[in-house]
Amino acid sequence: MGQALGCIIVGQSNVAIKEHFGKFDDILQPGCHCLPWCLGYQIAGGLSLRVQQLDVKCETKTKDNVFVNVVASVQYRALADKASDAFYRLTNTKEQIQSYVFDVIRASVPKLELDAVFEQKNDIARAVEDELEKAMSAYGYEIVQTLIVDIEPDVHVKRAMNEINAGNLLVRLAANEKAEAEKILQIKKAEGEAESKYLSGLGIARQRQAIVDGLRDSVLAFSENVPGTTAKDIMDMVLVTQYFDTMKEIGASSKSSAVFIPHGPGAVRDVSEQIRDGLLQANASPNLLN
Repeated sequence: MGQALGCIIVGQSNVAIKEHFGKFDDILQPGCHCLPWCLGYQIAGGLSLRVQQLDVKCETKTKDNVFVNVVASVQYRALADKASDAFYRLTNTKEQIQSYVFDVIRASVPKLELDAVFEQKNDIARAVEDELEKAMSAYGYEIVQTLIVDIEPDVHVKRAMNEINAGNLLVRLAANEKAEAEKILQIKKAEGEAESKYLSGLGIARQRQAIVDGLRDSVLAFSENVPGTTAKDIMDMVLVTQYFDTMKEIGASSKSSAVFIPHGPGAVRDVSEQIRDGLLQANASPNLLN
């Protein structure tokens, strides 16, 4: 904005306030204007129509008693058609905006807990913008945008929150590792049991095969050394011998201190007959089924 020989130039995106003998007369738009100062006309001042930004830092307390510094960024501009109100009605525009920002933030944040403040910062910014829009429109200003650009808790609170989050992370990692280790142990245990049962089955099969081979060899050797004996006689003797071996093992390994068995000379014959009858019944059952 320049003035020479009663002419004034108003720059782009600016307006000038013209007065006549100290009274508001007109708003001068960008361009060249004639201003005969000798007739009492003068320029009271100028006003920029560009968007301006004001950063306001406000300290307040949340619902869970945590002090935080909330930084709000307010973008505003003067309206050309209300330039006189913007020029004459406010002494300090920035302090006026700052007062409204303080009022809204300190009324909104104490209703929320710290986590909710971070989650609802857009709602806080919208509340600040609505309040400023209603208040500043009467003074010839337009609120373009309001942003909550930073929420910073007290340094001790921030350190405590970081420690809590780090502790929770370590607990989760430890739980995952423990679960994975238990899973591996169960898998290995199941594999070991399967292998053990497999080897046990092989051992039992080999044991039975060895018993059969031993019985066959015993029958053949006994037949050769004792002429006139039949295979049935030899098997009866082998069965009785195994019966008494089994009873011996039961007496040695059982938790009971006494085992009742038949006694007397005829007991051996009874045992032999019972074993033989059991074998005959077992052999006869498949024939009856067929």
